[in-house]
Amino acid sequence: MSTNIKDWDVEDQKFWESTGKSIAYRNLWISIPSLLMGFAVWLMWGIITVQMSNLGFPFKQEELFTLTAIAGLSGATLRIPASFMIRLGGGRNVIFLTTALLMIPAIGTGIALMDKNTSLLSFQLLALLSGIGGGNFAASMSNISTFFPKRLQGTALGLNAGLGNFGVTTMQVVIPLVMTVGVFGALAGDPMALAKDSGWIFGKILAGTDTWIQNAGFIWLVALVPLAFLGFFGMNNLLVISPKIGGTIAAFIKVLWLYGLAFFTAALGLYLYLPAPTGLGLLNMWVALPLIIAATLLVMKLAAFGEMKGNIAKQFEIFKNKHTWSMTALYIVTFGSFIGFSMAVPLSIKVIFGDIHILNDAGVWEHMKNPNGPSALTYAWIGPFVGALIRPLGGWISDKVGGSIVTQVISVVMVAASAYAGYIMMQAYQSATPEIYFMQFMVTFVILFAATGIGNGSTFRTVGVIFDRQQAGPVLGWTSAVAAYGAFIAPVVIGGQIKAGTPEMAMYGFAAFYAVCLIINWWFYLRKNSEIRNP
Repeated sequence: MSTNIKDWDVEDQKFWESTGKSIAYRNLWISIPSLLMGFAVWLMWGIITVQMSNLGFPFKQEELFTLTAIAGLSGATLRIPASFMIRLGGGRNVIFLTTALLMIPAIGTGIALMDKNTSLLSFQLLALLSGIGGGNFAASMSNISTFFPKRLQGTALGLNAGLGNFGVTTMQVVIPLVMTVGVFGALAGDPMALAKDSGWIFGKILAGTDTWIQNAGFIWLVALVPLAFLGFFGMNNLLVISPKIGGTIAAFIKVLWLYGLAFFTAALGLYLYLPAPTGLGLLNMWVALPLIIAATLLVMKLAAFGEMKGNIAKQFEIFKNKHTWSMTALYIVTFGSFIGFSMAVPLSIKVIFGDIHILNDAGVWEHMKNPNGPSALTYAWIGPFVGALIRPLGGWISDKVGGSIVTQVISVVMVAASAYAGYIMMQAYQSATPEIYFMQFMVTFVILFAATGIGNGSTFRTVGVIFDRQQAGPVLGWTSAVAAYGAFIAPVVIGGQIKAGTPEMAMYGFAAFYAVCLIINWWFYLRKNSEIRNP
């Protein structure tokens, strides 16, 4: 079978069984691990910064926080152009190149971590480049949606996203493990000695032992090199979706150009948002994010050239469809919550349960270490693991009973669980023994993660049914781009409320948002006279 496929009609059962099925699943099985690597490289700073602090890198906690924030915002912003790349460059070309590009932040991070004197700016630039991994999700989902018939959209997209999202758990497990062993020998440089207990995933105390923190970057090359090879030689471009690719090199130029534009707007937005010395600190989060999104769309439209201009203009037509906006809100509920909580839960565990908080006579919270506090890295991976594991089930159920009814059920669960999580966080924060509330906290968040996973599958199904094959991919990419800002929003909101001594307010706010989206889902897809019922 040629790399470029001209005839593709998977809604024809005969074609699907004789030709389409094998091609579709081959592309899916290569796509899944490539996407998993994208998530791992994108979110690796959440673990790396903890160990940088333990090893005595000369940065303040708020400076280390900027690395996670930069990666989160960059990955979300890069999803905007990635939403439209498949039509412009072809699935095989785009997935190969974006997977291969992950080697740049992987190698760069490994080299930077070999020396404690590496500048903060260098790490911030690498965190910005790690956003490539976040951006890849939009292209991957857009691509896989074109290979499968509507009746299998929920299952296929659920597998791609669900197993791909295991990159979060994979990263949280693999990085602490490979930092304890000289995996690459002399090639990776000398180890460093931990200044204190690393609090790593199995609770093992490593104080004073050798630590190869640089392996947190280098380890991903073990998978990225063969995956790039598989993507180039094993995947396909569907010419019915990408009719004017213009050749492999031309496709690469388009991808690099669009990613370059998004890097520019993300970097500019971060410079205006982040405080000195990194940025100017002129904008708050709720102003910066809409401006970055709008600027990225505008720059893409103005800076497109040649055939790209017409293709982008055609794909921008999704914004005229009201269902693009309703599904964007619903996808924020599911994936936005999943990725946001993945970033915020470790901080919540460390601060709420790792410290004892006392309100002094002046009305100011004082904090002291809780000797019985749980290790954040021991438990933080559980929720994302459950959310990713259950996601294909959500797609499968939605293929059977309809996506919107599943979304409605999980939205109800998330309203209740988020409100209860806020109550538990308040009780723990104000307690002299916060650890007694930890099990309730973990169970509640595991329920939240499970609901987000099931809901991801249901929203994928709904998008695949509502939109035609030309628009479904860009819509999936766009909704995932906006939802990915949850990786930036949730840690900032929850962290800010924890600092203020009112962690419950963040979760109550999320519960209110979920309740609004529950009404949106009912109005558009479940009420008696809805235009499209339970897609």
